Amino acid sequence: MAEDKKTVKVTQTGSPIGRKPGQRETLIGLGLNKIRRSRELEDTPAVRGMIRKVAHLVKVEG
Repeated sequence: MAEDKKTVKVTQTGSPIGRKPGQRETLIGLGLNKIRRSRELEDTPAVRGMIRKVAHLVKVEG
């Protein structure tokens, strides 16, 4: 049986220039590295934690 997995769309809105290195690494871990680049990610606690760490640099939908 195919189970519908919940996803969340994350779009980078800010630059990591001048930010702490961990924030740049978190954006790369989310698959983002350029402004206005988007990714559909599985909605898991680990992904939510990463989004929370860089909430000021991303926009979340869904």
